Formats: sequence, C-alpha cells, structure tokens
Amino acid sequence: MLPEDVKTSLERMIANADRPQQAAVDAIFAVQERFGYLSDELLEETARLLRMTPLELEEIATFYEFIFRRPVGKYVLHVCDGLVCWIQEHQTVLDYLREKLGIGLGETTPDMRFTLLPTSCLGYCDRAPALMVNRKVYGELTPERLDRLLEVLK
Repeated sequence: MLPEDVKTSLERMIANADRPQQAAVDAIFAVQERFGYLSDELLEETARLLRMTPLELEEIATFYEFIFRRPVGKYVLHVCDGLVCWIQEHQTVLDYLREKLGIGLGETTPDMRFTLLPTSCLGYCDRAPALMVNRKVYGELTPERLDRLLEVLK
C-alpha cells in the first residue's frame, strides 16, 4: 500500500534515528501528510518499517490529537476549548461553525471539505477565542471573521 517514494522517504527518516522507534511520530505525520489519515493498513506497514507492533504504533497514534485514524476533511478546524477560550465565548464560535457547516463535533461535511474537532489550549489566550485550521491558528474570532475565513477556504 505504501508507494515506493513514501517507503523510501520513511526508510531514510528511520535510518537517521538512533533507534527506529524514535522516528515513529515523524513517520506517522509523513504518512498522514500524503494520505490524509493513518488507515489500519498504513499503520501496519509503518509499524513494520519502525520495527514496532501495530499496537505500539496505535498507542502513539491515538495519544496525539493531531493524528487522524479515520478520513478527515481537507480543512480540519480545531476549536480551542481551553479555559480562556471557554470564558471568551468559545461556545459561540463552536455553535456558529456547527450551524454554518451543518456538522457536529467530530464530523466531516459531506463534501469532505471541513472536519470540526475540539482541542485543548492552542496558546492563543491573549486572542481568545481561537481555532486552528490545518496547523494555522486564528484568534479573536467573531461570526464575521469566521465567515471570511470559511470563504477563503472554499
């Protein structure tokens, strides 16, 4: 299932580590970057390359909230639900996005464009409420700013 170019890249990455297992998170992200998520088949092949059992790699993959074990949309919206964002009307942002996108937390739009997920603190407390879109953080969110952002992402 792993294309040769991905396999070669992973083998190089693993060879540069002191122990193969040290490259586990980077390998998972490399696979996810190419395929969008870490399927069971990809997990098994990656585990083999890392000289790990699939269960060991699964434990790592499910620990991190930015590793996806099922398909996600092109844009993953992580809405911060940390204490400061919560105090600063994070629920308004969340409710607005649910209504606008027609999905709930943990769901993906039918066109596979957006996935809506909660996340713990993004470190944007001085600009709360905040959300992250594919690793880029946006703060001081309002319905108007969300509309502009979603328009750019379409």
